[in-house]
Amino acid sequence: MGGDGIDWFARVDGYCERIGPEYWAEPVNAVTNLAFVIAAVAMWRLSAGVPVARVLSAILGVIGIGSWLFHTHATVWAGVADVVPILAFVLVYIYAINRAAWRMGRWMAVAATALFVPYGALTVPVFAAVPGLGGSAAYAPVPLLIAIYALLLRRREPRLAGGLGLGAGLLVVSLAFRTLDPAVCTVFPTGTHFMWHLANAAMLGWMIFVYLRLRRQS
Repeated sequence: MGGDGIDWFARVDGYCERIGPEYWAEPVNAVTNLAFVIAAVAMWRLSAGVPVARVLSAILGVIGIGSWLFHTHATVWAGVADVVPILAFVLVYIYAINRAAWRMGRWMAVAATALFVPYGALTVPVFAAVPGLGGSAAYAPVPLLIAIYALLLRRREPRLAGGLGLGAGLLVVSLAFRTLDPAVCTVFPTGTHFMWHLANAAMLGWMIFVYLRLRRQS
């Protein structure tokens, strides 16, 4: 593609398992995205009558589809399809907790959710400076934010705070697998990125369950 425009079809090779441009060059990374779909179906069934939980469950399924596209097509456009649903999940979840836990009005919750943008802009460069964190720096502010919410809600909603704290811990474990992937290539060619999928699917499903539990106790 000429000029300064984005080449949406440019190849992306960022994981141990990929050793060529073929569609099935990352079979384990691709297939483990089914974990997101399975978690999404399970949480969809549990979330009857709670519309926001249904929205989160649907986004969780789309995360699996977007990640599948990225680990099969491995192009710039597929990378966008991978990242955008994750961002959507984060924003909808923040909004949901702002409404249900902090009892914010609709527009106040939207405004508070929008603060994630400057928060990310401030924290991502800090994490990017951490040696070895690499591309995981873009995700690292999320478990920190979950932990902050857990800390702030520990007296108001102790059960919710405990659930959020566990979610933050699960995400840290997930990110560890994601971060280790390039470091283990020589000894484990499949890499550890597929464990990011499995652990992250469990974590996101858990976060929906935590929100559902909050809604149904109120």
